[in-house]
Amino acid sequence: MNVPMQDTRAAVDGELTRPLVDGVKRLFKQRRGRMFLSPGSATAAWEAAVTNTLDPGDKVLTARHGHFSKRWVELATELGLEVEVVDRPWGDAVPVEEMARRLEADRDGRIKAVFVTHNETATGVTSPVAAMREVLDELDHSALLFADAASSIGAIDFRMDAWGVDVAVCGSRNGALTPAGLAMLGVSDQAMAATERARRRRAHFDFAETARLDDHGYVPYTAPTPLLEGLRASLDALFAEGLEQVFARHRRLAEGVRRGVRAWGLDTVARDPRFRSNTVTAVRVPADVDAREVVRIAHGRYRTPLGGGLGPLDGKVFRIRHLGGLDEVTCLSTLAGAEMALKEAGCPIELGAGVGAAQGYFQDAGMAFDLRAVA
Repeated sequence: MNVPMQDTRAAVDGELTRPLVDGVKRLFKQRRGRMFLSPGSATAAWEAAVTNTLDPGDKVLTARHGHFSKRWVELATELGLEVEVVDRPWGDAVPVEEMARRLEADRDGRIKAVFVTHNETATGVTSPVAAMREVLDELDHSALLFADAASSIGAIDFRMDAWGVDVAVCGSRNGALTPAGLAMLGVSDQAMAATERARRRRAHFDFAETARLDDHGYVPYTAPTPLLEGLRASLDALFAEGLEQVFARHRRLAEGVRRGVRAWGLDTVARDPRFRSNTVTAVRVPADVDAREVVRIAHGRYRTPLGGGLGPLDGKVFRIRHLGGLDEVTCLSTLAGAEMALKEAGCPIELGAGVGAAQGYFQDAGMAFDLRAVA
């Protein structure tokens, strides 16, 4: 990314953008449909997805079981959609059976889309997107399937085509290993067809206009060329390691962290082991310990960045992020800092317990990441 600023209209052409679009489609495991890149965050991509495919008053079905699934409910409501919400405790995955019941009851086909948060960053829960497509297919329901994959794509296996996802949104700063600022939006042929029917007026981000320019290798905005150059380097690194190896590395690192948490005698927010995330672990602290104090001590005294609890989990939970170009030693150092912060905040744990449990697992599991292979 450390390149001189270029004339963006002269620099951004098919030679730069087309390989990037192809690379991101490979990241999404998408061959059909369209891939759009735009300045912005994953939230910007989600808003673009809604405004291009749905009209005010359209009905959508979604579950609310964490901070980011809650945000999508708020966004959809603000954009004038009729939102049918299935509420579940924070720590649960998407309730597929209840969603299926609601879809089966929709005999008039009023539900135009189903929203799923693939990886709920606030709770450390990964939901089964493929199961929602199976439900839609079994019921022969025409609703589009939207997936928020902001903290999963590039780190947890995501299969846009195989899972029948119509719209997938992601940002550049998580699994794509690039600083924040790029929105990534995978759109199926069915969703592109819905764009032609949607009557909502759009300005900055219009799928049809973007697709027209994309066919000629151009973009309808001032291109953030340093981010695009960074994305190219990030994709090269991910593909050099191999996507399946990237997923396996995240599985191993996550399991090591979870074993460390168990050795502390603490629980994760994710209640069902099948749905525990491989990119973030949300840890519940004892009732007499303030998780905000744990985060403050870890960051200020031990230079260990931990995430705080969001919404109703504020003060009750801290989060360990194991996402990106990490290795075992990085995760061990985070566990060590968290242990010291926990003990100083009043949690009765034995120093070294979590680190030792993770060390034992990592030694038995073998190396998750060999920098020499990527170099």
